Amino acid sequence: MKHLLLKLILPLSLFSFVFVTKWSYVIVEDGPDDMLFGFPLPYRCSGWHTSMSTQYFLMEMVFDFVVYFIAWLLFIALTNRIFTLRPNRAVVIAIWLVTVLSIGYPVFIATAFDNVFKTKRDLKYQEVDTGVHFMWDGESN
Repeated sequence: MKHLLLKLILPLSLFSFVFVTKWSYVIVEDGPDDMLFGFPLPYRCSGWHTSMSTQYFLMEMVFDFVVYFIAWLLFIALTNRIFTLRPNRAVVIAIWLVTVLSIGYPVFIATAFDNVFKTKRDLKYQEVDTGVHFMWDGESN
């Protein structure tokens, strides 16, 4: 099972973390109405100090990634019990290539602009609407 951590579980966790998440339209107490992104906890929203910025909440982001990682770990472990998984080198390289390419743009956006990184989300809000957000869906932040 240890050999599957770097070959399958980690890249699939990173890819799914970036590829699919949840959006929430919220009414923020003492702030503008906004869209929050992240599943199960929102970890990203637009920055309020300038129009092209984003706020990232690191504790929520780490928690969300751990949830994705555990989900893939359980799925791969159960699948490995039924079928012995031995991915060949080409499959592993392809998975890592797709993962790195899909993570490149969000990492660039997170580091290129005047973004705010906070340890914990400190805003109070009320959810109005939610849905699923895919990587290719456009967004304002």
